[in-house]
Amino acid sequence: MKLRAALLALSFLFVTIFVASNAFAHGDKVHVSGTVEKISPESVLVRTRDGKSVEVKLVASTVYIFHVAGKATKPGDLGEDKSAKLSDIVVGNLVVIHATPKNNALEADEVKFSAPAAPKSAVTAPAKPKP
Repeated sequence: MKLRAALLALSFLFVTIFVASNAFAHGDKVHVSGTVEKISPESVLVRTRDGKSVEVKLVASTVYIFHVAGKATKPGDLGEDKSAKLSDIVVGNLVVIHATPKNNALEADEVKFSAPAAPKSAVTAPAKPKP
C-alpha cells in the first residue's frame, strides 16, 4: 500500500513538472492565429477568431512554412510542412504566427500558413422516380 501511494505521488510529480515545462516552453512569445486580411512586405494583418485585427511585423529573420493538409492515413497524420516565402502567402490564408513583442509591436519569428478548407458541398438525395 505504501509503495502504491509512493508511485502515485511520484507520477503526480512527473505530470506536474511536464505540464509546467510545456507552459513555459515559449517564454515571452505570442501566438496570433486567424485569417490573413492584408499582407505587405513589412507586415501581415490577421483577423483572429474573436474578430480582432492584429498586425504583425515581418523581419528579415522571419521563417515561412506552408502547411499542406493531406488525407489522413492514420491517426495523428495531419499533413506536411514545406519551406515557403512571403510571396506564397495570400489574403484568405489561415495562419499561425509565433511572434516576439518588441517596442509595442509584434515581430514574426515564424509564419505557418495554409489554404482555407474547401467548403463541404451539400449532398442531395437522388430524386425518386415517379410511379
